[in-house]
Amino acid sequence: MGERFLIVEDEATLRDSLKRVFAREGYEVEAAVSAEEALPRLEERAFDVILTDIILPGIDGIELLEKARQRNPGQIVVVMTAYATLDTAVRALRAGAHDYVIKPVIHEELKRIVRNALQVRALRAENVILKKQIEERYGFDQIVGQSAPLRALLEEVRKVADSRSNVLLLGETGTGKELFARAIHAQSSRRDKPFVPINCSAIPENLIESELFGYQRGAFTGAVGAKAGLFEEADGGTVFLDEIGELDTRLQSKLLRVIDDREIRPLGSTQSRRVDLRFVAATNLDLASAVAGGGFREDLFYRLNVITLRMPPLRERREDIPLLVERFVGQFAAELGRRPVAVDPQALRLFEGYRWPGNVRELRNVVERLVLIAEGPVVLPAHLPEHLRRAAAPPAAPAGEYALSIEEYTKQFILAHQGSCSEQEIAGMLGITRKALWEKRKRWGLKHQ
Repeated sequence: MGERFLIVEDEATLRDSLKRVFAREGYEVEAAVSAEEALPRLEERAFDVILTDIILPGIDGIELLEKARQRNPGQIVVVMTAYATLDTAVRALRAGAHDYVIKPVIHEELKRIVRNALQVRALRAENVILKKQIEERYGFDQIVGQSAPLRALLEEVRKVADSRSNVLLLGETGTGKELFARAIHAQSSRRDKPFVPINCSAIPENLIESELFGYQRGAFTGAVGAKAGLFEEADGGTVFLDEIGELDTRLQSKLLRVIDDREIRPLGSTQSRRVDLRFVAATNLDLASAVAGGGFREDLFYRLNVITLRMPPLRERREDIPLLVERFVGQFAAELGRRPVAVDPQALRLFEGYRWPGNVRELRNVVERLVLIAEGPVVLPAHLPEHLRRAAAPPAAPAGEYALSIEEYTKQFILAHQGSCSEQEIAGMLGITRKALWEKRKRWGLKHQ
């Protein structure tokens, strides 16, 4: 293993016991009886992990922690205390401790905490490298994570980005489909031309045709002047059609003609205009089933489905959660003018154990709320939303039984909260719109509040 380990503990029996435990684990272990003895060693060499008692003769463990992190902001420090008070934990975490353990020390628990700390450090270091690679490859720095599903998706983006082919992004609500559509555009030869996002479910049906195609003066009541449509504005660039499965069937045929003929005709005009467009479409629906049911044109489906990319849900990339939490905490602290908060390791484990039916969008909403309402410097498990604490890390399904599907989980989530939460609150916790919540209720035959 070879990691260098420094133990700072004035009680000889515990100090010697911990030295033996971590030496057997393969660490290079050094020990000191006080902070005064430990500090010169930090000047001489780097340590991967420092394990220190809080109560020490002279300089205490918190001050040692602060001095160690002044020298090395990424220094991993785990503190030990015989006084299990909230104030002690908050002081340690606020000073930058990775975690804390309560005496008497349980060796297996401490070894797990140290292994976790080293893994987190490795993930952060790897994420820095991967972020640089992503920026170099994709010119896009908002994608956070290093999990295998995310890496595989980024590699697919790299391969298809600079083609002329249309792309269909499939994935659950909140998985970042627009983020990846922008990444595809940023890596293509169209990067200097417009990227125009269009939410097909958000524009009223009586306006969407004029919004897409534009109109001439007098085309309809209120058309007092000509207006270019979104397709014309995107000429030479990329059109992102979000929620494409919600597009009206009449407009599906017009979109098909745009793709085939590369021409648009504004409302009220007798002349068509040439456009050069690449389409990236996205949906959380099963378009193949919609085609079979007559709700989506088969020919349009095949035009859009030249290249298909699947967005992995957050529950399939759990190792990215700590990095995403860290990113969102910093982002919202800056946006809201708040001091950044630390997330207690136990709270972070609840984040990792939760199923996240609303995916990254739901995670982002939860972190924003925590930063907004935070009264102290540390987010503790008690500060997390009740539904998250209750649902995190559910027991494994018994042998022979299947775990809940995301659809069934979401259905049970809605049923569990509809008596105590408003429609808007439930939609916010799931990371979806109220319209999407209404559609789910309708599909499952659930009563509305």
